[in-house]
Amino acid sequence: MRTSQEGVDLIRHFEGCYLKAYLCPANVWTIGYGHTKNVHPDDEIDKEQAEALLIEDLEEFEDYVNALVEIDLEQHQFDALVSWTFNLGPTNLRESTLLNRINYGPVSDVSFQIQRWTRAGGKVLQGLVKRRAAEAALWQNLNWREFV
Repeated sequence: MRTSQEGVDLIRHFEGCYLKAYLCPANVWTIGYGHTKNVHPDDEIDKEQAEALLIEDLEEFEDYVNALVEIDLEQHQFDALVSWTFNLGPTNLRESTLLNRINYGPVSDVSFQIQRWTRAGGKVLQGLVKRRAAEAALWQNLNWREFV
């Protein structure tokens, strides 16, 4: 599966586009739409490069979700999970109760599990609270924009 435009829109909304490298709340150098690999403090890119990095990153995180999830997902569920994994990483997905609930149930617990992950640097961040609410809404096939 690949991320739909709706999923890409959610990721773009919450990541924002930064053309100069910055330290994210988790103290990781980041650029573009949440790109973190090989980013250095003085890096700068243009919008076209940011879009190319997003496409590359999405493919990587889609592959993680496709490999780790053992059930068939609907498009909106896949999009929500790719956004979550894009933000939190494949190790967190692999080791999470969230993945366990997706694969083995109860699936009714998935929205709650998505919303548990709201901390960065040990602190609850309102941006993550909103993102997780939007991802949980998308998982349930609701309009995620109402939760922003």
